[in-house]
Amino acid sequence: MGNSDCVTTATISTSVPARLDRLPWSRWHWTVVIGLGTVWILDGLEVTVVGNIAGRLSERGSGLPITGAQVTGVAAALYVAGACLGALFFGRLTDRFGRKKLFMVTLAVYLGATALTAFSYSSWWFFAFRFLTGFGIGGEYAAINSAVDELIPARYRGRVDLVINGSFWLGAIAGSLLSIVLLDTRIFPKDIGWRLTFGLGVVLGLVILLVRRQVPESPRWLFIHGKAEEAERLVDAIERRIEADKGITLAPATGRITIRQRKRTGFRAIARTVFTDYRRRAVLGLALFIGQAFLYNAITFGFGEILTKFFGVATARTGYFFAVMALGNFLGPLFLGKLFDTVGRRVMISSTFLLSGALLFVTAWLFDAGHLTANTLTACWCVVLFFASAGASSAYLTVSEVFPTETRAMAIAFFYAVGTAAGGISGPLLFAELTTTGVVGDAVLAFQIGATLMCLAGVTAAFLAVRAEGRSLEDIATPLSVQPDPLPPSPASPSSSRWGSTLRAGPGGEPAPAPVSED
Repeated sequence: MGNSDCVTTATISTSVPARLDRLPWSRWHWTVVIGLGTVWILDGLEVTVVGNIAGRLSERGSGLPITGAQVTGVAAALYVAGACLGALFFGRLTDRFGRKKLFMVTLAVYLGATALTAFSYSSWWFFAFRFLTGFGIGGEYAAINSAVDELIPARYRGRVDLVINGSFWLGAIAGSLLSIVLLDTRIFPKDIGWRLTFGLGVVLGLVILLVRRQVPESPRWLFIHGKAEEAERLVDAIERRIEADKGITLAPATGRITIRQRKRTGFRAIARTVFTDYRRRAVLGLALFIGQAFLYNAITFGFGEILTKFFGVATARTGYFFAVMALGNFLGPLFLGKLFDTVGRRVMISSTFLLSGALLFVTAWLFDAGHLTANTLTACWCVVLFFASAGASSAYLTVSEVFPTETRAMAIAFFYAVGTAAGGISGPLLFAELTTTGVVGDAVLAFQIGATLMCLAGVTAAFLAVRAEGRSLEDIATPLSVQPDPLPPSPASPSSSRWGSTLRAGPGGEPAPAPVSED
């Protein structure tokens, strides 16, 4: 690469972003959501299943010489470490080699590692493939979030992102309920049932793989990386499919953007862009990810211990309480997601963070005063997490849309890695000491720490959140490749003559507002 941060090619003018943003919702968009978004269900399934089978794995006759502490400690830490490293490793490759290549590779890594985990007969084998499973899942977050945002029209982007990220909790519900059946020794032997839980993850992943093959490369990535003709042909095909499915003729898009193509963007340029040019947005991303990570650990890390120690709930029944909590988590993004596109990002992000933090403070007070039972505490957690889940999902939405296209996957990877490390490493170290002592005051302190960080993130969002609702990605964060003066339509672009000549356009072809200032 020498002393240059990028290798450039031609200067082109394209209407691809405006054409994608003005598309009506269609069956093609559902293919994108199902093919890409359902991976979060896999992550929820993975995390929940391993937590639920920890006790079974440590029993004599499980077929694996391992202790429960090693499953929830060493194996969990390796899964988190793998997810962090996988996000950073594959995030860099996603920006360089394309969204589709990497979201196929990362799913293949997940499938292979999960299948091999089911054949574990030694602890080191189990640990190694838990790390590789996390490695694949971490890479999925970077590749998938960037692809989804670049393919979904601007006016739907917020609600789609929130529901996709919130679907993690559908996997958690499935993991909780499946574990109850698969760990029942009246149905499956001790050394078989837990292996089948991983096998089900592989089956679901293979179904997703079949759908994902139909999802194309991001046209936004293509035209920046020297493949403008391919991007134009791809958008032509998408438009024809939508027109045929809906029986309509799409109105012309009027927005154009002029860029200097580049084969790659150097790491120094990415770091400078995210942490210098967009440092206020970087602060926002860190605040949101760390806040939600600590709130979730304050509740979910010790929920089983709290229910058993303070309310006498049998360990075998805690899975039902967790399933109820997980349902509350999914319903939040499902019902509140549309408001992020209508009411707006700043209001909704700040309010969901602040409200969930405030409600957790109230829950801590009620718990400390002895006013709660196992059922009412779970109900309180459900209400808190209804809002917190929408806020946490909006953290992923935020970092995937407020940085330039050339840095998008790497930015997602960095903030995901920080949030995952805070939640999966710092969180357990702190909250394990507080939620397992059996002392009411310690559990209350855990709640208060999570609530405080969530509220601080909400205040940060009130000042720094970007008003991104309904706006093109290129308008929210100008691509590094953009050129100031639009050129005449390029003869090399077969569809360029169909569209107008303004530099930017909002959804539906209307002129978009000026870019948001960092100040």
